[in-house]
Amino acid sequence: MSDKRNDLSDPVEERRALHVTESSIAIAGHPLHAMLVAFPIALTMSVLGADLLYWWTGDPFWTRAAGWAAFGAFLMGVIAGVTGTVELLMVRGIRNRSSSWTHFILAVMLLSVLGANWAWRIGDHEAAVLPVGIIMSFLAAGLTAMTGWHGGKLVFDYQIGTKSAEGTDPGTD
Repeated sequence: MSDKRNDLSDPVEERRALHVTESSIAIAGHPLHAMLVAFPIALTMSVLGADLLYWWTGDPFWTRAAGWAAFGAFLMGVIAGVTGTVELLMVRGIRNRSSSWTHFILAVMLLSVLGANWAWRIGDHEAAVLPVGIIMSFLAAGLTAMTGWHGGKLVFDYQIGTKSAEGTDPGTD
């Protein structure tokens, strides 16, 4: 009588292409998406900081600074989002992970809030801050934290987008 466990095979091991998680959009081996996300993250937090400083000081300089930072966060977020979306769709090992799709959905939600926050500030930038602008800034900061946490999980836990050393299998647990 044969042992049934010896007849079973691991479906992940059979599909070696699922282990390929290296970035396909990179400059000298450095993933472009990972390099670009720093800008919308920093600018999103700058919008919140400028809104809080306006609330505290009443100086209209901070409303103009927040408006420009909101524009930059949205613009750089779109550029980073395009590179991330191309990675998601082109690399099977990235596309196959549910965490990648969670990160993608959160990023799209974040871009929506960033765009709305920027659009809300066009025109009367001082009146736009309190209360709606600052609420959107807090929402964007929270979504940035969640999106970044999921993106970091992909990189640090699953080595998504990283270049593997010879002879190792990226993306395996």
